[in-house]
Amino acid sequence: MKAGFFETDITPPIGTERAGSYCKLYLENIHDPLKVRAAVFDNGEQKTALVGVDGCFIGFDTIKEVQDEVFKRCGITPESIIIGTSHTHSGAALTGMVGREIQDKMPKDVLDLIVNRSAAPSPGYREWCVKQIITAIVVADSRKEDALLSAGLGHEDAYVFNRRFIMKNGRSYSHPGKCNPDIVKPAGPVDPGVGVVGAWRKDGSLIGCVVNYACHGTCCSGTDVSADWIHYLQDTIRKVMGSNAGVVFLNGACGDITQVNNLAHSCDFGIQMAQKLGTRVGAEAVKVLTSAAPGEFNEISSKRIVLKIKRRKPSPASVKKSWEILREAGPDCRETNAVFAKERIIIDNICKNSPIAEVPVHAVKIGNAVFVSNPAEYFAELGLKIKKSSKFEYTFVVSLANGAIGYVPTKESFSKSGGGYETVLTGYSNLAIDAGDKIADASIQLISKMKPEKIHVEIKPAGKPWEYGVLGPDLE
Repeated sequence: MKAGFFETDITPPIGTERAGSYCKLYLENIHDPLKVRAAVFDNGEQKTALVGVDGCFIGFDTIKEVQDEVFKRCGITPESIIIGTSHTHSGAALTGMVGREIQDKMPKDVLDLIVNRSAAPSPGYREWCVKQIITAIVVADSRKEDALLSAGLGHEDAYVFNRRFIMKNGRSYSHPGKCNPDIVKPAGPVDPGVGVVGAWRKDGSLIGCVVNYACHGTCCSGTDVSADWIHYLQDTIRKVMGSNAGVVFLNGACGDITQVNNLAHSCDFGIQMAQKLGTRVGAEAVKVLTSAAPGEFNEISSKRIVLKIKRRKPSPASVKKSWEILREAGPDCRETNAVFAKERIIIDNICKNSPIAEVPVHAVKIGNAVFVSNPAEYFAELGLKIKKSSKFEYTFVVSLANGAIGYVPTKESFSKSGGGYETVLTGYSNLAIDAGDKIADASIQLISKMKPEKIHVEIKPAGKPWEYGVLGPDLE
């Protein structure tokens, strides 16, 4: 097996539109750089690329451009490439909530809502990021060297919480307010697993690692450019394992997981919070790296399926009401009712032009670990379902990868006891209510076609006791 790592810079210029909001925001300062981090694994017969991008989410058009060019330059097939975003909310918009291929078909008044009243990407920034992602993969491929691989799973749950809660009125709220007396319990679980695949030289030094963990990148969430807690994750690993070690981060099923503890009067935002979370996850990754024994793994395989899932369509009456709300609100669109009225109009037009969403699901096996990805902001319960059904000990779910289809909650989230803004019809949350299960079933199906690689371990004969170990006790 050979492995190569490389990273490139995608720090946006000040004034670029910020991602992660239904309204327009602009970046005003730079706190820390944004990066593309790439790893390429090659067994001589097949190659795979795992890529982490410091961004909120990434468009299908961007993914296709990268995949096509990487195949030309490196021969890595599209199904063997997973490109996931870190989901930092303190980066520039790489794509809008509506893809360019759909925007071109929109009426002018709806296009105005998408371009001028919603977060929209800068074409120049997107094009630059395409080149930087390609560069990271191509250079990682060129830097491959002989590698032993290790895989392991750690546990870190100090600063991750499900943001949805069941309330006394029987419904579920997202972010119900800190210490709200009407909170009954969390509406879903967290996934504390810190998954790590390491690539090692025979002298014991670390070439690089791929880390998988599920949490929003919302510690900062201001107008300063930041990779959020992922910056401190990388910093922590490098301080221990070497400053030249590659670190690729792939976010897990983080759709309903954040650093905000709604059950305590704690301060959960800012750089200090990012340091706490990133340092703890990084330290856990280091523990996994130092505990898992490297082995001569040589198997790589990849599979992909593209699901076709219906979108949920708003009623004509609700669309008419939404236009009325917008006319009363004026051009700002920042009040909650106006924001979601705008979104309902947008999804109505998306459904007219693209009633079926194409959802790519990838599975990439490297040795005894498997990465399975989807383009959703996927709920943690669904990710845990995939892991529980997998025959791989090391199953790493990657969300917000190879495109963006928005929130995909559990089916129960749409019941009478459900709720939360993730279930509201928007340009970013509109798939059929069983989409999460369909993605999980497809993921499990792909994994079932793969087998974890096992390394032959020579069993040595039982050792004899040390001669002086059998002595004693002396009482006189």
